[in-house]
Amino acid sequence: MFGLEAISHYNGWVISLLGVSIVFTGLLILSFSVAQLHNILNLWDNRKSLFTKKKEIAKKGIEIVEDFSSLTDTTKEAARQFYTLTQIIMNDEPFSLPRLIDLAQKTGISSPYSTANKLIKANLMIPDQKGYFVFNKGYIQTLEGI
Repeated sequence: MFGLEAISHYNGWVISLLGVSIVFTGLLILSFSVAQLHNILNLWDNRKSLFTKKKEIAKKGIEIVEDFSSLTDTTKEAARQFYTLTQIIMNDEPFSLPRLIDLAQKTGISSPYSTANKLIKANLMIPDQKGYFVFNKGYIQTLEGI
């Protein structure tokens, strides 16, 4: 057997297509790496400022008090519902966000994922740097005052 017949018999076409696809994938990865090289170099140049920002965030702690008068009524009501869930069911400890969302779904609170996202963005629920969340102490005082 010689020529194209031998190539077909010994799977030469498949092997050549596999080789071409491996080379093409390698070239794609190389071009993407070269295209993003400036971002990697910027991160490397600013690495000290990134570490100082992380330390500053850790030093701030959990006690964030802000002006909550700009919150909408729906956000305040959602925060009240979520705070009640954490207070009654979770004993007001640092709480797991997935567990809180699961409980909110079971109790019938609408859109618990987006509601939790809004509360985190409004600094009403704050991460405690240990994988859990707590409610903002300043907001809890305004809730208890009402």
